[in-house]
Amino acid sequence: MATAHAHHAQSQARAHTSSAKREWAGGLTVFGGVMLMLAGILNIVRGISGIAQDDVFVATQNYVFKFDLTSWGWIHLILGAVAVLISVGLFQASTWARVAGVAIGGLIMIANFMSLPYAPVWSVVMIALSGVMIWALCTVRRGET
Repeated sequence: MATAHAHHAQSQARAHTSSAKREWAGGLTVFGGVMLMLAGILNIVRGISGIAQDDVFVATQNYVFKFDLTSWGWIHLILGAVAVLISVGLFQASTWARVAGVAIGGLIMIANFMSLPYAPVWSVVMIALSGVMIWALCTVRRGET
């Protein structure tokens, strides 16, 4: 009888551990989705500001990745819109959305790095935000959600 009771306790402990891992993985996916949605919305706002040629941006003369401010606006607007769409898939815990979220997060990081001189603080914040979001999406392993 004691063996059956010990076996039952072990299987309950494994089920609890498995459930906790699923909750942790699901939480990271939701966190990544929220972060991606925020990054997308912030990029959309930045894109609109760039397209409107707002005075928020600093105009620099000498920079390797020189684009017109309107071009940067469109780049950020498009990346933001795609990020928001992908984040919806993350709330459904789709594998394709995690992969696409990491990819768009990387593109957002690159775009913000390339536009550093136009909005240095904003770019650094967006790079950090994207890095945390990519970490959250890469931490989830197959079968944990």
